[in-house]
Amino acid sequence: MKNNKMKERKAWLKKMAAVLMTGAVLFTLAACGSGEKADLNLLESEQDSAPIVNLFSPMEKMEPDAENVARSAADKTIRMAEEKLGVTVGYITYTAEDYQDKTYDDVALDRARNNMDDLYLLNPDVIQALGEEGKLMDLSGLECAGNLRDVVKTANTVNGKLVAIPQEVVAYGLFINKDMFDQYHLQLPETPEDFLECCRIFKENGIKTPVGANRWWLETFVLAQAYADLYNGGNTEAEIAALNSGEKKYSDYMRPGFEFLQEMIDCGYIDAKKAYTSEAIEGEGEDFLNQKTPIVMAYWSAANSDTAYGNPDFNMLVIGFPSSRGQMPVMPMTGYGIGAKAEHGKDAMRVLDVILSDDSLLVYAETNKVISPSKNVQVDCIPALKPLNDRIEENVYVLGANAGMKVEQWGNTCLIVRNLLNGATVDECMAEFDRLQEESLAE
Repeated sequence: MKNNKMKERKAWLKKMAAVLMTGAVLFTLAACGSGEKADLNLLESEQDSAPIVNLFSPMEKMEPDAENVARSAADKTIRMAEEKLGVTVGYITYTAEDYQDKTYDDVALDRARNNMDDLYLLNPDVIQALGEEGKLMDLSGLECAGNLRDVVKTANTVNGKLVAIPQEVVAYGLFINKDMFDQYHLQLPETPEDFLECCRIFKENGIKTPVGANRWWLETFVLAQAYADLYNGGNTEAEIAALNSGEKKYSDYMRPGFEFLQEMIDCGYIDAKKAYTSEAIEGEGEDFLNQKTPIVMAYWSAANSDTAYGNPDFNMLVIGFPSSRGQMPVMPMTGYGIGAKAEHGKDAMRVLDVILSDDSLLVYAETNKVISPSKNVQVDCIPALKPLNDRIEENVYVLGANAGMKVEQWGNTCLIVRNLLNGATVDECMAEFDRLQEESLAE
């Protein structure tokens, strides 16, 4: 039974190429990297004679029976818009085949800059880049925008314009094998020091690699430690203003998190070589599910889906990342944007107003058991997610992406973490943050 379950997971991961972007089905290709191959993996669905709105996304509407809860949830809301408005939403999809391919983000940037589609499902760094370039419409006039949580509007507002809206608020956390923690009498870690001590004990008891990592998500450790105080200390706007003016340095915030990752590499708590080339979930998922690795990092929805970490053969909990303020959820904002010169821009706006209405978001949230971007929609989470959800309900979290910061966070931090995995020193990584900040100040 377990082998069948693993085969199903592998088959799905192969098809999706570990893409899993965040928000709607934005699970994460994560925003970085490039290669030589590009449009070879593009797929376009069949369209009928109804008015058409073209959506570029990693979803695969052509195979509706494929097991993918998040995609199915998004499809339900798309169908609601099609039926209500009498339009057809045509899907154009792209999946990267391996770590040398262009990422979804590379292709999305190119297509949006060349006005190739109407709607786009975008990761946070792409939202910020396109927003700053004026390539996305202002969505603040949509009726659904009035129902958004403040955190969603804050994260996706660029130069005073709300340029993207998600179907879910994506929260990243640590997926913990609680049985293995109990076996070695370990408390769930709160601080970086707690976490390192847990890893030390696992390693001493024969666990080869305590933390399963991939090439995308190690920045969550860094962001949690870097901005725990900034987002939870009551002085957020002033601190961001100081960063944007150059009065404070991003590298000073980032250094503790990078030193933490370097210690994990040095101690063998993560496999840097494997992480550098591993796709999300595909690289570490099998060891976690087979109870060889007690800790991985992933997004909220991965706990709900059989294709990721749902229904494991052990007691699983999802907690926040270690920080000076305890377990800290990391929330990168993602979402749908509309090209500023979209051929079917008016119809695309109408489609968004339907799929992001409270009625549609309730369908999406109930199907996918996620946090809704609407302050009016709430859904009970599964027990495994309760520790992470409790922190979020207390308004304790770090934004992994904030369009109000001049230096984009999610993608840049991911790339610089990959430099660390590939042998760069912490000082060299900090110099890269300083360079990015200097560039932002010169603009």
